[in-house]
Amino acid sequence: MQPRRKSKFDLPQGDLALAQVAERYAVSVTDAVMETIDSANPADPVARQYLPSAEELKTTPDELDDPIGDDVHSPVKGIVHRYPDRVLLKPVHVCAVYCRFCFRREKVGPGSEALSKEELQKAIAYIRNTKEIWEVILTGGDPFVLSPRRLRDIMDALNEIPHVQVIRFHTRVPVADPSRVTDELVQALHSEKAVYIVLHANHARELTVKVREATRKFIAAGIPLLSQSTLLRGVNDDAAVLEELFRALTAMKIKPYYLHHPDLAPGTSHFRLSIARGRGLVEKIWGRLSGIAQPSYVLDIPGGFGKVPAGGEWLQEDGEGYAVTDYQGGKHRYKDS
Repeated sequence: MQPRRKSKFDLPQGDLALAQVAERYAVSVTDAVMETIDSANPADPVARQYLPSAEELKTTPDELDDPIGDDVHSPVKGIVHRYPDRVLLKPVHVCAVYCRFCFRREKVGPGSEALSKEELQKAIAYIRNTKEIWEVILTGGDPFVLSPRRLRDIMDALNEIPHVQVIRFHTRVPVADPSRVTDELVQALHSEKAVYIVLHANHARELTVKVREATRKFIAAGIPLLSQSTLLRGVNDDAAVLEELFRALTAMKIKPYYLHHPDLAPGTSHFRLSIARGRGLVEKIWGRLSGIAQPSYVLDIPGGFGKVPAGGEWLQEDGEGYAVTDYQGGKHRYKDS
């Protein structure tokens, strides 16, 4: 069990179950998020994403501390090298908020380590010495909790590596804490290389006026925005809800990129739905929504074998679950929990 983590969210006094959840998993909710929660609705889809629930104390046999296999592909601290031409760079392990369905929930939170200066230098050296790396994806944690100065230092280091052509940031900050998106932060991302930002949003109600103002700063600076969402029971497992989200993002000049099938993270079974259900939802919006507004529905194969489309020849149902083929032709078993 991880050490106690402080929370910005005030847990109800005397609720032992929620206290146990907060003891194990980080809890933090910003004022910006709280403003979007309908406290009168016990099934509020925004609240479900961020506020702790006693359901998190239930774990199932198939859940994994490292559900997508980051650790087995980490040659040096802070680097995940799963695909030949791209790596994850994780400079920090804290976030502005902690999503209750997070696949890295065992590894992030207050008190978790950020990379030291020396560790970051070693991670950058790995990128510099590995000529196959074409794209660097900054994630974590959330890289936009770093100061603009530290982001600028990382950008300067990556800008000096000729074979790195694309720099991508995965972030929840513009949704969860849009006040962090300052002119100074945007300027820190300036590069002659291609820079992309992938924004995580799961429900149209998250896309407030402040969020739209924050994303416009990136767009005005010439930085393309993509989005990723997670398909979550009780949040967006409805064709009309997904359609509204993807239309809103596209109208904001944000291209829907990935719709993730939920991962097998501990204490998240209440968010998961079947792949068949997910496929059905995607099929419902296919004819109702412009192609530019439709993300790819994907499964991250447990164990570190990469993402695949959650349909077609990649996943074949066989009565006991699915036979999954990874991008290298490897075969794996996947069973809905």
